[in-house]
Amino acid sequence: MKTAKKINPNETFFKRKTAITLFFILFLLQGCSSHLLPSSERIVRSPWQTFDEVKQNFDKIIPYQSTTADLKDLHFDPFTTPNIEILTYLDVMQRFMPTPAITKEDLAPGLRDCLNIGELCKAYEVDLKWIKRKRYGNFLLDLLNFKRNTREEGWEFISLIVIKDGQVVYKLWGGKPNLHVTEERKNPLGPLQDSGSLLLDMALE
Repeated sequence: MKTAKKINPNETFFKRKTAITLFFILFLLQGCSSHLLPSSERIVRSPWQTFDEVKQNFDKIIPYQSTTADLKDLHFDPFTTPNIEILTYLDVMQRFMPTPAITKEDLAPGLRDCLNIGELCKAYEVDLKWIKRKRYGNFLLDLLNFKRNTREEGWEFISLIVIKDGQVVYKLWGGKPNLHVTEERKNPLGPLQDSGSLLLDMALE
């Protein structure tokens, strides 16, 4: 009479764990794991959701006509809209006259008018951005640091509004309406890449 073979619970658990691990690795290698890669967003809070929205409001500002009350209606007010910096006339002077070679006579008329009255001259600096950063590609290669692909998308808007005694006398804008940057980084040594650099630095010291 044959004796029934006893089943080792630990052995069964190990086999199941190994099978699950192999299945998970195969799943990753199929390239269906990009959703597991990290992503991040950098958003400067503001009333505007797109570059076009903020630019349309900015275009409504008319030097020597628009007032600080108008700026408030257009959401360019540091006391009601976050992330708008107030600059003093000294800050404005430093921005446009960084060296003695540049004098007031070299500046636009609105800037000259503003700087001539000293403390009653100020400016609003607006720096808005919406940037989404995401890694894409093969999860396993990314996890082991062999290959990492990164994509950045979004927009940036910067502007300066110069105000003389409550009235806008000068404005300037710039930025990136359509930001799209991709980066690919390859490390032949994978997780050992940084370790190799560290050992080399130690050897050179």
